[in-house]
Amino acid sequence: MITLIATVLNEGSSIHRLMHSIQQQTRLPDEIIIVDGGSRDNTVEILRDYQAHLPLKILVEPGCNISQGRNIALRAARYDIIAITDAGVRLHPEWLAQLTQPLLEKSAVTVVGGFFQADPQTIFETALGATTLPLAHEIDAATFLPSSRSIAVRKQAALHVAGYPEWLDYCEDLIFDFRLKATQPPLVFVPEAVVYFQPRSSLWAFFKQYYRYARGDGKADLWRKRHAIRYITYLVLLPIVFALILVVHPAFLSLLLLGGAIYLRQPYQRLPIVMRTAPQTSLGAWLQAILWIPVIRVVGDVAKMVGYPAGWRWRLQQHPPDWHL
Repeated sequence: MITLIATVLNEGSSIHRLMHSIQQQTRLPDEIIIVDGGSRDNTVEILRDYQAHLPLKILVEPGCNISQGRNIALRAARYDIIAITDAGVRLHPEWLAQLTQPLLEKSAVTVVGGFFQADPQTIFETALGATTLPLAHEIDAATFLPSSRSIAVRKQAALHVAGYPEWLDYCEDLIFDFRLKATQPPLVFVPEAVVYFQPRSSLWAFFKQYYRYARGDGKADLWRKRHAIRYITYLVLLPIVFALILVVHPAFLSLLLLGGAIYLRQPYQRLPIVMRTAPQTSLGAWLQAILWIPVIRVVGDVAKMVGYPAGWRWRLQQHPPDWHL
């Protein structure tokens, strides 16, 4: 028996996509629990329409954040196997069947990670997907940290690690993953269990998203080395290279070009694959995507460099609990 959980907040414009994809699953969940964080639009009304067709329980908890909402759903779940996803996505018809199969077949398996892919509606979103999202063949199952858009876990294992950290507003699923990795058998990666989601639709929305991710990193004290490398690259190495070009010799421009090629290699390698699902595939669309990628990469890095110290400032002021088990 399987429980599917998700949290929602003001998803009236997108919740049909998720609910319709649940209805289309080849293996339907035996229970669905959706926690609403106090939506001010028609999200709850739309969800109630689906109760006649699905085993859906709606819990309205005004003011709860995503971690609190997921923990409420985890505790309320009746069944041992819990599949977790997010609002604003659509599920592949085989998602639940593929994601839960290892748990149903082997009692020793406690955590299964599915995959997620961009569902772009514009060329900008296509370029954003190529720049920020790994492809399935790039994933190392031994180190993979699945997004809670697509993960399944046994209830006992989730409760053993105290669920999601309720003091953290972003990157909460990473802490959940780290705790599970520290206490449970190795995660099983199922790339066929795919969730599709629409990337941010504008550069400003993307900036805010990555600012919040980096702020979450700072709050949770994650990825110190990665952030340090980014600061060193932008604030130390790049100024040195520009100084060499201007003061010593223009030939040092080759260093800048080499660094740029390394920096952008992976997004450009992904682009031909991602463009297969792009809304447009004309030469002009290809050119737009190619030009967007370096802009997206730099804006994302700037957002992280601004967000990370904001998170650390919060951490020093609030003294959050140690999330390590």
